[in-house]
Amino acid sequence: MIIAVTGGAGFVGSHLVKSLLEEGHEVIAIDNFVTGTIKNFYFLPKDFKERFTLLEQDISEETVNIDFKLDRIYHLASPASPIDYANIPIETLKVGSIGTYNILNLAMKHKARFLMASTSEVYGDPLEHPQKETYWGNVNPIGPRSCYDEAKRFSEAMIMAYHRVHGLDMRIARIFNTYGPNMRLNDGRVVPAFISQALKGEPITVFGDGNQTRSFCYVSDLVRGLKSLMETPNIHEPVNLGNPAETTIKNFAEMLLTLTGSTSKIEYKPLPQDDPLRRRPDITKAVQLLNWHPEIPLSVGLTKTIEWAKQYV
Repeated sequence: MIIAVTGGAGFVGSHLVKSLLEEGHEVIAIDNFVTGTIKNFYFLPKDFKERFTLLEQDISEETVNIDFKLDRIYHLASPASPIDYANIPIETLKVGSIGTYNILNLAMKHKARFLMASTSEVYGDPLEHPQKETYWGNVNPIGPRSCYDEAKRFSEAMIMAYHRVHGLDMRIARIFNTYGPNMRLNDGRVVPAFISQALKGEPITVFGDGNQTRSFCYVSDLVRGLKSLMETPNIHEPVNLGNPAETTIKNFAEMLLTLTGSTSKIEYKPLPQDDPLRRRPDITKAVQLLNWHPEIPLSVGLTKTIEWAKQYV
């Protein structure tokens, strides 16, 4: 198949591109390199490169024109970290609105199956725990995180409208916290932040009292889930993809200190506004419809990520 991946130079996108190439597909990565990096493609073997095309383009600013027939489109393009929310909120909103609109039209032109990488952030600071796909969320529409939360919620609404009005064959993946190699170590998310601080011997910054929870999914498990969702017929509703194994941020920090052998101390700071206190996916639908569940234990995934990060710290 010929497959396009928007945000293909990003963290998850680069892993997805590699996996699709390994399966023998022809892949077009589309990225404007605001948060992605061409370095994420240095891993590609030479024999992959004849089936790989990199298109540098901002999908929020111009229509994407691809002459040959696309079979699948994975729409992963979007900034996705707290630092991005603060520094490029308008760009984040544009890619979730104009960018999504442009890529939906590309999918319609090619009659391609379309998958949107949405997020657990559509649930906001959830009042339901764990979060099922039927939960409508608790989002502050004008808060500091709203540029990302609302952009993704708008994208989901737009995609469903294209499905209902135009019959678009679409999928929506609500992705929970994911980690692994190729993350930006300075992007403010908990895994790269803690790893970077631990390896440098700096204080581990825990916001709040550390009792807030997250559920961490290794990137290879997520990519496997995305591909399964794309290729399973007739799933035209959101599906959670994440690891239901919940841990407190304090316990997570202590695990990282052990795995890195770091002597860093934990430093507590005030919790940012609208930061979710609990986050855990209900993956019943993914298990039933996709026969998918995470397989990589947290300690194993973190060890792999730490070994990768040592090259850059």
